[in-house]
Amino acid sequence: MKKFYACLLSILISYVPVFSQNDPAAKKVLEAVGNKVKASKGITASCILTSFNSKGKPNGSQTISLQMKGDKYLLKQGKTEIICDGINVYRFDGEKTITKSALAESSQTLSLQKLLSGTYDKDFTYKLLPSKGSFNEIEMKPIDNRKNFQKVNLFINRAKSTFARARILDKSNNTTEVKIANLNLNAMIAENKFVFNRGKYPKDVEILD
Repeated sequence: MKKFYACLLSILISYVPVFSQNDPAAKKVLEAVGNKVKASKGITASCILTSFNSKGKPNGSQTISLQMKGDKYLLKQGKTEIICDGINVYRFDGEKTITKSALAESSQTLSLQKLLSGTYDKDFTYKLLPSKGSFNEIEMKPIDNRKNFQKVNLFINRAKSTFARARILDKSNNTTEVKIANLNLNAMIAENKFVFNRGKYPKDVEILD
């Protein structure tokens, strides 16, 4: 989970009030993805992350489970987990620390939730690349060039208008690939899945607010 956040959720994307000219064809594809997510009652998926160094050598992979419902979500990998109740985000490192932050702060990151929902207008310029086969490929570059990654390539299922995978290239030319498996857009998820319960964690866990 730590690697996951190093590659995705900790890639900070500060709000920048710049409105760029984006490819209308790409925007149409992304809007279709967003509409699918908005219409969903609940989403579950397995997320497989693989990292590569600048020479293309794999550094390892991990699988993360996702449950999502509107602005609420739960990510788990081993003992580590991230819970968002729609107001706050709680990140448990699997050991002795829980970090609490407001959802508004976390929404400024390139999160898995953002990748799935296709909402990028304020953060990226994007264009639809020539592609064949089952996927549309969209190349996205951050508006704020202070960010520590160069670009993100999204692969969207043409027939289903769902996010399939992403490839993130950082400024050191390392790559992280994110693949979505077992995607269910009609999952029935209990609301208590997104409720932070201090009692289920070890007593010596410290909460950083």
